[in-house]
Amino acid sequence: MDFMPREASIIRTLVELADNLVEEYDVVEVLCNLSDRCVETLNVDSAGVMLASASGDLQVVASSSDAMRSLELFEIQANEGPCLDAFRSGEPILNHELLQNDLRWPRFTKRALDDGFHSVHALPMRLRGRTIGALNLFRISQGSLTANDVLAAQGLADVATIAIIQHRASLEAYELNDQLNQALNSRIIIEQAKGKIAESAKVDLDQAFVLLRNHARNHNLGLTDLCRYVANGTISSVSIDQFTPPTPRR
Repeated sequence: MDFMPREASIIRTLVELADNLVEEYDVVEVLCNLSDRCVETLNVDSAGVMLASASGDLQVVASSSDAMRSLELFEIQANEGPCLDAFRSGEPILNHELLQNDLRWPRFTKRALDDGFHSVHALPMRLRGRTIGALNLFRISQGSLTANDVLAAQGLADVATIAIIQHRASLEAYELNDQLNQALNSRIIIEQAKGKIAESAKVDLDQAFVLLRNHARNHNLGLTDLCRYVANGTISSVSIDQFTPPTPRR
């Protein structure tokens, strides 16, 4: 990958993250952008973010594809895998090639190989000794990330971590836990809306999510707000093109 296109993409990502540090910014949208930019910028095929809930359990919050999301959900259910190890240890898992009969994560590795992934990387989302989640990068082919790839990925993870933790300088611990819980609850609403759009528009879940995100941006709506309107029937899901959005937030 040429240096300048990647540099431009990283700068654009940093600007987007900074732009979202405003009142009532959408955590899920920020992390979705982060996942997408990792795929654009780094030598990976899929990316995702897990965040810890108030109880300390990891939950899937953002993924660049539905296949990635399914694998991350399986990883949590199986209680083994690179993302959980990176979160628990606070140390990155880099350039791990997935092979048959893997003794480190046997159940996770089998599922990942079945899904077409052959190498994985996981970076802790950590600030001042506190780890709040993990950024997960998967590749279809085997091979190592370059030192520059790792540096860029960790930089993006660090900025996203700061965006979450330091939303407000006066943010108290209970407010942070509430915000993380809201992000996790938002994920449930988003999945419900994706299912409705996928069924009515006859598209897959990834395409349904793209339609929802584009519609939210084009009509000045928060992603979670739009998905809530679709999920509860306030907006019809017959066709994304026929949406009549409610009055935009002021």
